[in-house]
Amino acid sequence: MTLATATKTGIPSARIVLLKGYDKNGFVFFTNYESTKGKELQDNPYAALVFFWKELERQVRIEGRVEKVSAEESDEYFQSRPEGSRIGAWSSPQSAIISNRTIIETNVEQYTKRFAGHDIPRPEHWGGYRVIPTAFEFWQGRSSRLHDRFHYTQLNANWKVERLAP
Repeated sequence: MTLATATKTGIPSARIVLLKGYDKNGFVFFTNYESTKGKELQDNPYAALVFFWKELERQVRIEGRVEKVSAEESDEYFQSRPEGSRIGAWSSPQSAIISNRTIIETNVEQYTKRFAGHDIPRPEHWGGYRVIPTAFEFWQGRSSRLHDRFHYTQLNANWKVERLAP
């Protein structure tokens, strides 16, 4: 999915991330809390998600408030990841400027030795976020460019549905 965040002054950024799960409470993804997206979410805890299916001419856009998932949920997912991904979470200062790739390779070597034969714990700087939806937009493309668009806005326990012009 595409995840869009913004700085506290409103400068947007977007990137593709893995949707790890969803339920009635929202949409969950995991990352380094010290990454660009993590810092933006700390300062401005709102995000937009976009799912796009070109072949079907469909798109779903979601807006909502973001909160960290529990440490237990982050731990559970972290332990399910392949060993290389767990070592990578320790080794990469995600989004930080580094002088060369050797820095990452050296970190991987050091953490691989450090955790050899032991469980690899989740680093404190890594975990999950949940996007709690406050709005959805469903888009269905049409060859005439007169697309169908429906916008859902949360109103307490209910959802207001409105058709939008293409």
